[in-house]
Amino acid sequence: MRLMAPRESWPGEQRVALIPEAVRKLTALGMAVDVQCGLGASIHVPDEAYRAAGATLCPDPHAALGAADVVVRLRPPSETEAAELKSGALHISHLDPFSRRPLIEALARQGVSAISMELIPRTTIAQKMDALSSQASLGGYVAVILAAERIAKILPMMMTPAGTITPARVFIIGAGVAGLQAIATAKRLGARVEAFDTRPVVKEQVQSLGAKFVEVDLGETGQTKDGYARALTEEQLARQREAMARHCAEADIVITTAQVFGRPAPRILTEAMVRAMRPGSVVVDMAVETGGNVEGSQLDAESDLGGVRVVGLGNLPGRVAVPASQMYASNLASLIEHIWDPKARTLRLNAEDDIVKGCLVTHRGDVVNAAVRKAWGR
Repeated sequence: MRLMAPRESWPGEQRVALIPEAVRKLTALGMAVDVQCGLGASIHVPDEAYRAAGATLCPDPHAALGAADVVVRLRPPSETEAAELKSGALHISHLDPFSRRPLIEALARQGVSAISMELIPRTTIAQKMDALSSQASLGGYVAVILAAERIAKILPMMMTPAGTITPARVFIIGAGVAGLQAIATAKRLGARVEAFDTRPVVKEQVQSLGAKFVEVDLGETGQTKDGYARALTEEQLARQREAMARHCAEADIVITTAQVFGRPAPRILTEAMVRAMRPGSVVVDMAVETGGNVEGSQLDAESDLGGVRVVGLGNLPGRVAVPASQMYASNLASLIEHIWDPKARTLRLNAEDDIVKGCLVTHRGDVVNAAVRKAWGR
């Protein structure tokens, strides 16, 4: 069975799907691994390192794609790239299936079985395959570093002969994987941290990291079976904004991480709330790629609202591409190992397996994922 890893074609993407360590794991299973020449150039891994790990280098990715039984990448393929895959092949990557219907339907027409890494269930057994969480954790770290670079203050308290410098105040909205890592990073840098989440169940996690949990009575909220925050009503969102306005006004840095899986990000901070912050403050909108939590934030841009810097840079994990690639490649290898049949030396897509059921989007010419079909009204 041949597995192929092409270079990423997504503009500006520095992360890669496979690193030599993952190649060793896959070849140890009995797979033949092909990688496109220059695959690791963006993370300073030479072709020779892949060859030494057991991979075959492919100067022509098109021929290799058409011959591969399994294709792995990080970003979604284009519809043109999907058309190069052979019928019966397995394609594994992020797919953004809820908003990329033409691509998903193209993969189905091609007879390709497609796994969406975003849909790996958040269960104990699937933790080592959970790419969404591994990348979100790095994104939370990067968000704090970006804010610290842009604010004209230091984050920790500092006692000097010239006087005491008070710590910066950081307010983090959303205490999922990204938010918790942002809390931990800001605390390590010495900031005074507050955090808010619609799920009261995360209060203990926030406090265990040394941050203050901001409690707001929103009525009935909660989380999905996969641990995602449930969407709030407009009334709840209005109540949330009112309660958070004071905390934002007192903060030097605000980081928003709130996303509802499969839907546009909720609008949490209005322009008026941002303008009420002190000039020189920084807001980082981590949800900008899915519509944004902050009114006025722009994808891959930074804007000024009344002296407050609003950072809307996308692909934050890609800014730390080396560990991001290490983690994603490990997630991929763990998933492949899970569906590998060592006796038959092939991959088995068992429809009764909870992990496969959760992340398999297309199979045998059809869209088979229940969540995707429901979102499309099928």
